[in-house]
Amino acid sequence: MIVTAPGYHVPVLLKESVDGLQISPEGIYVDVTFGGGGHSREILSRLGPKGHLYGFDQDADAEQNIPADEQKFTFVRSNFRYLRNWMRYYGVEGIDGLLADLGVSSHHFDDESRGFSFRFDAPLDMRMNGRDGMTAADICNRYSEEELARLFWLYGELKNGRRLANAIAKSRADHPIVTVNDLITLVRPLIGINREKKDLAKVFQALRIEVNHEMEALHEMLDAAISCLNPGGRLVVLTYHSLEDRMVKNYMRSGNAEGKVEEDFFGNRLSPLRPVNNKVIIPDTDEQERNPRSRSAKLRIAEKVELE
Repeated sequence: MIVTAPGYHVPVLLKESVDGLQISPEGIYVDVTFGGGGHSREILSRLGPKGHLYGFDQDADAEQNIPADEQKFTFVRSNFRYLRNWMRYYGVEGIDGLLADLGVSSHHFDDESRGFSFRFDAPLDMRMNGRDGMTAADICNRYSEEELARLFWLYGELKNGRRLANAIAKSRADHPIVTVNDLITLVRPLIGINREKKDLAKVFQALRIEVNHEMEALHEMLDAAISCLNPGGRLVVLTYHSLEDRMVKNYMRSGNAEGKVEEDFFGNRLSPLRPVNNKVIIPDTDEQERNPRSRSAKLRIAEKVELE
């Protein structure tokens, strides 16, 4: 049994996702969401002496989970959007598989100081890379009312996004939004009691996606993955909300974010990827009970094809 770093993150669909890579012992693989290292350790257990795994994570906390004295592993402290650049840096001409678990690590939700969860009062930060970029507080205090409404609608799919944005804009002039409780106090009166937890989660999700430029980074990573994969190489992605799942599904079916399928003169599809599982894979009841945070997970797998 592969053990992840204690308390950091429980890997979701561990066997199914790593099986989906169809690992060759001598292959080159990338885990672009290293986190607690659970998926990476399982991949490493299947590699021979000539195989290699590159693990990406922009969060400094993840470095404590690097396997000790593991010659087959290279840790890359970077956002996965720079996948192509780093593969060039390491002289890797092609990879045989890439795994991405797009869920936020349990570590982030449970760390009271990072501001990812509405369960704890803390500075409203939410940066995966704590060294750089705007915080969620910066966004709440600096974005226009229209920009806030846009991100609550687009990334949180909140029907009352405009009301939430208006309340923030009106309040921040006198009382800047600095902490988690500052934000909760503002938006709670606009959220129904029956949906409080779900809607607060959507508010925090929207801000987190914006802070970390998650959709743009995913777009760039998927583009890079297609160019880096060898023919026959596998792309394995775990998604947790409809926005990222839609993008991943479109890439796997058409090779682009829009889902536009190109065809040749004879009507043959020209997509660089072929979906392996047309029916999405989800955790079974036992896994969902063991790990409630896996309930929204969807696993999609595609294979790089060689276009003639």
